[in-house]
Amino acid sequence: MMETSPSSHTVPSTLGAHPERLDVPTIRLVRLAAILAGGSETEVRDALSEVVHDVDPVWVEEVILQTYLFAGFPRSLNAAREWRRISGREAPAEDEGTSFDTAHLTARGEATCATVYGRFYERLRHNIRALHPALDSWMVVEGYGKVLGRPQLDLARRELCVVAACAIARQDRQLHSHLHGAVHAGASPAQVDAALLAIADLLEPDDVKRYVGLWARVQGK
Repeated sequence: MMETSPSSHTVPSTLGAHPERLDVPTIRLVRLAAILAGGSETEVRDALSEVVHDVDPVWVEEVILQTYLFAGFPRSLNAAREWRRISGREAPAEDEGTSFDTAHLTARGEATCATVYGRFYERLRHNIRALHPALDSWMVVEGYGKVLGRPQLDLARRELCVVAACAIARQDRQLHSHLHGAVHAGASPAQVDAALLAIADLLEPDDVKRYVGLWARVQGK
């Protein structure tokens, strides 16, 4: 993994302006995603306190919301509770997540999932349907339509945060998919390097070594 050269400049909707590095807020967001998915309550509180003044609060709330896909409702609920206390921000009065237009969520989920998986998309759908048709539907509508397709955080940053959550949980198969997904969503290889480096101290040395090898295989090295 390469060393990062973080900039204080934040790109609001794309990672493409500085393809050789990640900005500091994104690095902190990626670390937060890992800690929300696998850290202790104290580590979660500390991580939320560290981002409260330096990371767009909308990004923070989106990562808290998507945590339930990768680490379950208890972690997402506990993080949201701590975030309300630490940030002093009230929950929005309205949110698209309270409405369930299945046709819209299916279409958005299919488009988002196809972006993340690229040429592997049709094979993925076939394989998941073979496990159980409900899992295929939930993956598209719930995972990619209702959550990861939300426009409040761009897909490249979401995917880097998913990489962090999968890494901390030692979910190698999903990590492999989302390393591809981060690149498909617009992150450069150097930015994926930077995201992995940002969470290396949160992982066991053997995990770091394995993930470096996994990332090399994704890049065809």
